[in-house]
Parts: sequence; C-alpha cells; structure tokens
Amino acid sequence: MGSPAELAAAALMILGFPALMLAALVPSVPAFAAAAAVTYLADHYLHRKGSYLVNRLSKVRAGLSIRFLIRQLLLILLLARLGLANDLVYYGAIACFIAFYGLQAPHGALVTLIRNRRRMPVATRNVDLASRIRIPDAPPRGLLHRSAEKMLHLDLAAVLGILVSAALGSAVAGFVGIGLTVGLGCLYVLSLMPYVRGRKIPPNAETVLAAVDDWLAEYRPETVLYFSGSKDSAYQVNMWLETMENLDSKPLIILRERVILNNLAPTTVPVICVPGGVHLMNMDLSNVRVALYAANVGKNIHLLRVPTMKHVFIGHGDSDKLASVNPYSKVYDEVWTAGRAGRDRYAIADVGVRDEDIVEVGRPQLAPIQSRQDVPEGRIPTVLYAPTWEGWDGNPGNTSIVLAGENIVNRLITADPPVRVLYKPHPFTGTVSKEAGAAHKRITALVEQAAAERAADPRFQADTAAQAAAKAELARIEARLAELSGKVKGGKGNGVGDEAVATRDGLVDLARHQEIARLRAEWNDAYWRSFGGHEHRVITGAEPRLYDCFNVSDAMVSDISSVVSDFIASGKPYAVTDSAELGVEEFKRQNTAVRAATILSNSAAELGELLDAVRDPSADPLAEDRKDLKRYLLGPDEPTSIEQFNTAVANLAIKAETRNVGQESRLAAGATEAVPATVPGQRVAAAGDDVPA
Repeated sequence: MGSPAELAAAALMILGFPALMLAALVPSVPAFAAAAAVTYLADHYLHRKGSYLVNRLSKVRAGLSIRFLIRQLLLILLLARLGLANDLVYYGAIACFIAFYGLQAPHGALVTLIRNRRRMPVATRNVDLASRIRIPDAPPRGLLHRSAEKMLHLDLAAVLGILVSAALGSAVAGFVGIGLTVGLGCLYVLSLMPYVRGRKIPPNAETVLAAVDDWLAEYRPETVLYFSGSKDSAYQVNMWLETMENLDSKPLIILRERVILNNLAPTTVPVICVPGGVHLMNMDLSNVRVALYAANVGKNIHLLRVPTMKHVFIGHGDSDKLASVNPYSKVYDEVWTAGRAGRDRYAIADVGVRDEDIVEVGRPQLAPIQSRQDVPEGRIPTVLYAPTWEGWDGNPGNTSIVLAGENIVNRLITADPPVRVLYKPHPFTGTVSKEAGAAHKRITALVEQAAAERAADPRFQADTAAQAAAKAELARIEARLAELSGKVKGGKGNGVGDEAVATRDGLVDLARHQEIARLRAEWNDAYWRSFGGHEHRVITGAEPRLYDCFNVSDAMVSDISSVVSDFIASGKPYAVTDSAELGVEEFKRQNTAVRAATILSNSAAELGELLDAVRDPSADPLAEDRKDLKRYLLGPDEPTSIEQFNTAVANLAIKAETRNVGQESRLAAGATEAVPATVPGQRVAAAGDDVPA
C-alpha cells in the first residue's frame, strides 16, 4: 500500500478536507489556510513519490481534479460565511475558478494530443532513422511531466490572494492572485500549442514505417530474437542479449511492448519495438531466415505466420518445470535445449515435439559462471539461498520459501562452524501468494537480524578501512554509470527526451557501451569488497546478478528451476528442497537436475550433508555425479556453447533458404505451365470433366 510516510501523507490529506469544511463553517481564515496548506503539501508529496494510494483515490471518485475543486468550493463557502457574498472578491473568486476549470479542457486535450502525436508506431534502438526521417526535439520536460498536477497547482495564487483579502478586508490581494492564476493558466495552454502542428510533430505512422523498412532493406537482418511479455519479464530477453551480440549472422531484436524496451539492458544489437500486430505483419522481414523465441506467448503468432523463416523456441531457462515441456512448443520448427536432458524431457512428456526437431546447443549465458574452488583456510564458506517464486498454480512444490524457507535460513545462520548466508529471492516472489510474500519478509528479517548480531560479535572482525574504500569506489562507479546510462536528451537543452527522441538518438556509442561493461564488472568487484566476507546479506534487484552470486558462493540451496541447472555449471555442491514431500527417490526420478543434489525435506534437517561437502571436498560423495549431470544437462564443454549455438543458427538458415528456393522454383514452374490458381491439394479440372456452370 505504500511506505509509512506515504500512509501518513494520505491520512493527513484525507483528514485535511473535513478540517477545511469545519474551518469554512466556523469560519476561520487561519484555520482554513493551515488545513489547505496540509492538503496541498500532502497531495504534492504523494504525487512526487508516485504513490499507489493516489491512484486508489481516483477509483473512489476522489481524483486529483476533484480534490482541487472541493478545496476551491470550500473557499467560496468560507467567503460566504465571512459575510463577503456581496463583495466583488466573492464574484471574482467564482469567475476565476470557473475560468480556471474552463482552461483544463484545452490543456488536457493539448497534452494528450502532443503525447499521441509523439508516440511512434515503432520505437527503436541502434537503428539509424535520423538520416531517413526528421524527428523533432521533445517539448521541454516542464511542460508535459506531471502536467495535470502543475496546471491545477496554478490555483495557489488565487487561493492565497483570496485568503489574504478575507483576512485583511481588502480585495486587492484577491484580484492580484486571481489575475495570476488565470494568466498563468492561459500562458500554459498557449505554450503547448506550437507542439501540435508543423515541424514540431514527428512524421506520421506511414512515413515512419517506410523508413524502418528502408533501414531493414539496407541492414538485411538474418536472425531475429522475438519477445513479448510484461515489465517483470524483461530479464527473459536480457539474458539473450550477449548471445545475440556474438552471433555470426546479422542479429535483430523485435519487441512487442514499450515497457520491455524501457527495461532492456544496454546492447549493441539493433532493436525494434512494434506494439501493433498489423505493423509487424506488414514489416519487411524477407531477409530473416531464423527467428528465436524466448517465451511462449500469444503474440508469437504475429511472426510465426511468416513462412520464409524458420522458427525456434530457445526459452529463458532450462529446468524440469512443466513450462520447459509446454505443448505450445509444437508450433516451432525446432526446439533448442542445453543438453541431452532437454531432449529426454520432451520425449518423456510426450507433448508432440518430435525428437528430430530438438537441437542441443548448450547454454551460452553460462560462460561467466566460474568453476568450483576449494574454500581457503580462514575464510567462512558462503551459501546462497535462491528460492524460485510460487508460480501461478498454487503447487506447494514450486517453491521452498513458504514451507521450508525459514527452516533453511535458521539452520544456515546457526551453523557451527559458521557460514555466510546470501539470500536472493526470485523477483516475482509474493506476486501471486500472500503466504509467499509474508514468508519472504520473515526470511529477510531473519537474515538482517543475524547480520546485525554477527556485526556485534567480536569473533568476526571487519576491515573497516578496506570496506570504506570499496564503498567510495562504488559511489564513484555508480556516479559514472548514472552519467553514462542517463536518458537521451531532448536536444537544445530541452531536458530528458521522449520515445521519439530516444528512437532518433538511440544509436549505440560503442566506446560508452564498452566503458559501461567495464564499470559494471568493477562495480561487482567493489560491491563484494564493501562488506565483510562473513556478513549475511539480502540481495534483491538486478545487481548484483545471480551469476555474480554464484561466483562468490561455495554452495547453493534452491528449488526446481533453471537456477539449479545453471548452478550445476559451477560444479559446486547444491541442495534442492522437496517441498511437495514426494520422497527422495521419486523427487529424483521426476526432476533430472536434482540427481546430484542433497535433497532437503521441509525441515531442512539434511543441510549438514551439504555443509560437510563444502568444508571438506574429499568428503563430497556427489562430486563425480555433478560432473556427469553437468554434461547431461548442459552439454559438452567443447565446442563452446556459443560455437554450438552459431552452428545451429547457420544450419537452420540453410534449411530456410532451401525451402524458399524450392518455393520459388515451384512458383516459376507453375507460371511457365500457366497452371490455374488452386487451393493446396485441389485437383485441376481436366478435359472431359463435368464442370458446374
């Protein structure tokens, strides 16, 4: 619902309006002024914070405009109760607020029109449209950012002036304030008008789409990564960006939602965001031979309909979850899996995906994961707890966080000899299940409390000087990253640009891109040095990344998900929780990735086996099993995964080209023989046949 400060501000604002009414009825100018100030400030604070509570108010007929109107009506009531109903300031106030509200309609219409006209039919990154079409600078940020709130707050001058007049008995201040409010409102409306006509607006959709097709014809993309999803699913496409950058063929990324584009990680690959299905279907993609799909979503149909390219499901993780053997996968020409396990998984599931359509390509994303190293003497081992989320179906086996999470963390933070705990939950945790959300909060509290107790324990000494230096380095890196990653400017000092400007100026700066990559690596190193190697930590958000957590950990506890399959690449010990209580043998039978894991019950009593393997590698009975399982799940180490991936792309491109050449040959032969147009499989009428009239 919001932070405590937001709740307090909302309470003050809501209580402020009854206080305004009471002050108007009494009547009391000072009390009214004080209550009005509270409502203005609380309202402004909630909007500045983007509070969820403000949106809820509009759902109960208490939106922004209504709140301002009520305050103005109560001011009129105050004047009437003060006996000023026959004074000019009273009629001036009424006329002012009517005129002021009359300005809201053209103001709102102009703002909406500007935004609509500047919304491109496609948004791009790393695509040169600026040389093909003219896209003007964005309006000054001050005109459009939170425009409704700014316009409504212009009534402050009139409200303040009228209150001064009511207190002093002179109409001068009131009319000065009224003049300012109406004048500033008119000025605001007039300042918007130039941006709805002439050279201030971007080209129309037809012109923009023609420019995109012109760029496509010049660039001639060969392999497309296609993605559609919600804001929270951006990680599913981000994990493939580096792979796309390392393709031997010309890559292109096609997105369907603007929110995904806004959350896309930096990349050198050209990106086209096409929200409209018709626009996508009319786009010239005749040079593309391979289309890669990272998720099974309905909008895939808009590209799947193109027969000149081959379509491949690559997914966004490789695990034993049911999503990894979705029957929807039948629509693709091929399904690419990391290793033999993925192929066997489809065979066992028997969902219609043919074995000859499955290709093993490894997992290119796993290259940054470092192999196991023994824990040096004197260093406390680190155990990562990375549970997955609760899923949509309420299956208790989806996540350990509800039934086992607290037990796991309790046993880890009380382990003797001690270990360090890193808790990194799935970003979707708690989005479906309140129980999962509550368990996450309790686990977070456990880890933070244990961290505070360890900080006060004299057995754990921190190098404060080194940590301070690392924190200073973090601040420096973050400042530089903020500078390098800042939003595109609107040009000519207009402030931050909009989608149109981002499309115009979105060509990658390779030097900046490389510097950002280097700084992110430096940030990761400084982050881990900024606190003690013994310190428990809750890690949320995009940074540090999951694989960075893998590399500083000596073992992991998780659930059935792609996290486990990825961690296996490190060769380190790991444990998986049987939250559904299937039993060890059945759990291993159903889930390939746990066959070399320590299996935990919901009590987590078996954690000692995992910790023993971490502290003494010679006492690790599952080491060889993990090596075999790694090959089975992720494929061989040689050739490298990116080499396997490029080979698979090249082979499928040849199949697509062979199909297209065959079609052209058949069409040419048909034209030569002047065969009448028929539907597939229809026999052409021959001489002597009875043909209906």
